[in-house]
This record gives sequence, C-alpha cells and structure tokens, in this order.
Amino acid sequence: MSIVLILIIVLSVVVLGILVFVIKSVAAPQKVATVANFVRQKKNAAAIRMAKRILAKDSKNTEAHYLLGFAYLGDNKPELAIIELRTVNQAGGFTQLCPEIPFRKKIAELYAKFNQPQEALKEYLLLIKHEPGVAEHYLNAGRLLEECSKSPKTASFYQKAIELDGRNWKPYFYLGTLMVKEKKKGEAIAALEKSIKLNSENYAAHFYLGRLYKEGKDYPSALAAFEKAQKDPTYKAKALIERGGCFMSMQDTGRAIPELERAIKLSEGKEDGDILYARYFLSLCCEQTRDIDGAIRQWQKIHAKKPGFKDVAEKLGKYQDLQHNDALKDFMVSRPDEFVELCKKLAASSGFSVQNTKNIQDGCQALCVEGGGDGKWRNARKTTVLLRILRSPEVVDEPVVRSLYEEMKEANVAKAVLITSSTFSRAAASFVENRPVELWNKDKLQTLLQKIQ
Repeated sequence: MSIVLILIIVLSVVVLGILVFVIKSVAAPQKVATVANFVRQKKNAAAIRMAKRILAKDSKNTEAHYLLGFAYLGDNKPELAIIELRTVNQAGGFTQLCPEIPFRKKIAELYAKFNQPQEALKEYLLLIKHEPGVAEHYLNAGRLLEECSKSPKTASFYQKAIELDGRNWKPYFYLGTLMVKEKKKGEAIAALEKSIKLNSENYAAHFYLGRLYKEGKDYPSALAAFEKAQKDPTYKAKALIERGGCFMSMQDTGRAIPELERAIKLSEGKEDGDILYARYFLSLCCEQTRDIDGAIRQWQKIHAKKPGFKDVAEKLGKYQDLQHNDALKDFMVSRPDEFVELCKKLAASSGFSVQNTKNIQDGCQALCVEGGGDGKWRNARKTTVLLRILRSPEVVDEPVVRSLYEEMKEANVAKAVLITSSTFSRAAASFVENRPVELWNKDKLQTLLQKIQ
C-alpha cells in the first residue's frame, strides 16, 4: 500500500470524525429545542420520551433534565419532576432553555409541597437576591420562616411585602396572625382589619379578629366577626362555638344554646376537639338552666369519646344519684318558682315557719322562725333562723359558709342552717364549730325529700 493511499485513509477517518461531531453538536440542541416546543405545546408525553432519549446519550444535559422536570409537572407527576429539578440545581449552568428564575420558583413550590420548608426557604432567599422588588418572594419567605422557626425576622419579610405591594391582603393577614401568636393584640387587630378592608371575603381574618375582640370583652364586635367567619365552611363550626362562648360570657344562655347546638349538628358525628368543647359549653348552659338531663347527656357523649376531658367524669359522678332518685332529681331540675315552693316544704318538715324567701345563685334563702312547723313545736321557744338551700353539685367550701354566717349576724338572726345537694369541705365543717350554724349535706337532704313526697 502506497504512502499516498494511507494518507488518504487517515484523512478520511479524521474528516468523518469531525463530521459526526459537528452533526451531533448541531442535532443535540435541535432535539432539546424540540423538547422545549413539546413542553410549550403541552405535549408532555412526547416531551418526556424525547428528553429521556437525549439523557440516555448525555446524562449531564441540564437542559434536558430541566425540560423533563417541567414535562413531568405537566403530566401531573410532581414526585418525578422534583428529582429532575434537583439534578439541575446540583449541576447549575443555567441557559436560555433552562432559565434560573422560573426554575427557582418552581423548585421552591415543589420543596414546600413535599414538606421541605428549609429547602424551599433557601430558594426564595435566592429569588429575593435576583428579584428584590418582587413582593411575593418576601411573602413566601416569611411564611416558610414562620413555619421553620420563631425568628424575629419573620415580621420584617411580611412588612417588606406590604411595602412593595400594599394592595395585597395576604401579607397583612399573615402579619396579623403572627402578631396574634406573639400576643401583640393592637398590631394584630390593625393588620387583620387592613387585610379585611382589602378582601372582605377573608373569613379567616374575621375569625381571628373575633377572638381578639372576645378576649377584650368587646362581645358585640366579636359576635359580628364570628357571624361573617361562618361563611367559610372551615370556620363555620368554630365560629358558632365562639359565638356560644360570647353569649355565655354575656350571661345569655338562651342565645348561647342554639349556637352550640348548631355547631354540634354540623359535626355530623365527627367528635373532634372543637365539638367536645361545644358539648361541654352546652352542658354548662343546660346545668345553669336546670336542664340536668340535657347536661348529663352531653357529659356522657364527651366521656365516651374522651374520658379524661376536663371535669366531665367528676360531674357525672356528682349527678349520679339523680338517675336513681326521682325526689332529688325534681329538687335539682325544678323551675325557680317550683323550687321556692319545694324549699318551703323542706323548711316546714324541719320545723321552720317561713317568713320570707328570695332566690339566690344556685338556690333559695329564707328567713324562718323555728318552732312553726308541726304541732309539737307550738309551745317551744321560737328562734329566728336564716335558712339557705343550695342545689349545686359543687362541694361547699368555707367562704360560702362564712358569707351565710356574716349575713346572719348582720340581720341579727340567732341561727343559720345551710342545706346542700352536695357535701361540705373540711374547712367549712371546721368553721362552724362553736358557731350557731348547722350544715346539712346531701344525705340529710335526701331524708327530708323523702318525708315531703
């Protein structure tokens, strides 16, 4: 073989290699550009197939990884998309077909979606460096910072978002809820009110405002805020419970009960923490209005779901006798006028002649003369007696007994008798030693009730 022929062969091989390289160099970008067109046209399946073919030959092609990630997003496969975008993040080298700003926005959203707030926060902080005039980046960074930690810088991100876009209700709302957590009531109210001014349908803000008004005992404003919050199904039951609480604080059980009953009805059997509180508040209203059966029903439902909830087990224990003792039940649940008449009968059966009566909290009080009941007392020396009868399941403590004793002395009455449907504390029993005050507990009361049946 001549030298000339050898040179021709070698030269042909070199030229062929250069040609193949040039073809590949020209063809590869064309294929990536085609993938980009498929993504723009939402032909995601085609984009995925072509991007995979490119990556099979060139696994480090960041543009192909980028476009494959967006194609997966278009195909509703975010779990695959984040894998591709992470690869881009590690490689870097952004281009026209792999622009950095859209990339960082999307990967930040995916990090947040897949519960990686720290990684998402890093992306938004980078976005702030690239686009310092975009309010949304500060808002998102503030939300993530609040989720990740209790940083004092969180509020500054919301405030910067407000500075850049004062017509957006969201940063005002998040700043307001942050101020609620930090117990800065004035700042919280101002931010939440501004949020509502910009978006009156921000029912969450109405709810938080209602709670702040309620804490400040501004019940009319609180009720109005909770009324608006009910329009959001998420807050409807909660708002009804809060309205019930407002009416209870206003001593208006008549309006509290319907609100609480509506909240319970909305639960549809979902006995979560809010509904347990609704039942508990309703039971207190029933107890206050002497609907003891209604109160017991609520306590039983609470106890079945959560036996250790507040003092429910204790209350059920206190009212246990009512389920087996009709006389005691009538005593506990009778209307105020009926109760006064019942107390007069109790007084008479104990040898007291009632001079006058008055209703007191949880009971009745009467000024009596001892010896005016049965005939055997007619020739006995008559003594004035201050009689107080309480129908409450609570243990009677020393302050209650002391107040009766002080009232007895002030009225110049010789003796006092305190009857309760419960029991007396040791301090109460100790107080009456060597004092003209008698304490009659539930057992003595039940004996008297049996006598007048």
